[in-house]
Amino acid sequence: MSDLKKIYFKFIKKQEIAGEKFQDKQKQLKNFYLPICDKLFKIYSSKKKPMIIGLSGSQGSGKSTISQILKIILNSNYKLNVVSFSLDDFYKTAFERKKMSKFIHPLFMTRGVPGTHDVKWLYNVLRSLLKKKFKAVAIPKFDKSIDDRFSRKQWQLIKKKPDIIIFEGWCVGAKPQSLKELRKPINILEKIEDTKLTWRKKVNNELRTNYKKIYNLLDKKIYLRVPHFKYVFKWRLLQEKKLRLKLKKKTMTKKQIRRFVMFYERVTKSMTKNYKTNDTVINLDKNHKIKSINY
Repeated sequence: MSDLKKIYFKFIKKQEIAGEKFQDKQKQLKNFYLPICDKLFKIYSSKKKPMIIGLSGSQGSGKSTISQILKIILNSNYKLNVVSFSLDDFYKTAFERKKMSKFIHPLFMTRGVPGTHDVKWLYNVLRSLLKKKFKAVAIPKFDKSIDDRFSRKQWQLIKKKPDIIIFEGWCVGAKPQSLKELRKPINILEKIEDTKLTWRKKVNNELRTNYKKIYNLLDKKIYLRVPHFKYVFKWRLLQEKKLRLKLKKKTMTKKQIRRFVMFYERVTKSMTKNYKTNDTVINLDKNHKIKSINY
């Protein structure tokens, strides 16, 4: 346990940039992270085969941080080989999205929504990680500062068969909506730039078909529930600030982020409304701290 605490606090300290301190670190570990990992270990032990955990939550909710904490605990305390990666890693290239924006709808130039990921590649990677006869698997990485994929030498190479795969992403497990729900614009972006519902319908159809195929591979789903949608914008601003400090590059402005969040709003609000479809719901408070967990 002492080794775990050292690794855990060291990791948290690395995340504490941009003047944003993690609150109740010890308490959060004891009351929330350890019990979640204990449950995951028990499920894994009963299955005796690799399992995929889907971790979802709105922009800026802390998916990447929490997935790394779970990985640290499962590795240190339970000696499990854990692989974690993001849906974001499978964004289509800028060139591919440019083609989509030309032939389907201009809004597809902006990464994020279902349809802007290479789902066929993602599905094949997940299937490869589950194979009994395991072979090395390369997982791409996406560079948000240039809005395109990193070069192959910076990808994640999985050489050993994983026990647990943590697959995180903002719309992991999202369900499609009805045509009636789609017809009513949720924000000014939809109202002005998607008057014929072309973009919305394509996004929705992707959830109904290609993304559903991926989500059917999940053994368990964990959802990070934000207290209100207004925090999505606030926390996404913080995320951009951290990215700017880390990369020492120019990132999105406040105005650009406000527009960017609109692309995610429909699916995010739908997932918040239907949060009970998940196996585990982690409730966050307005200070970005875990308040409670519902299993």
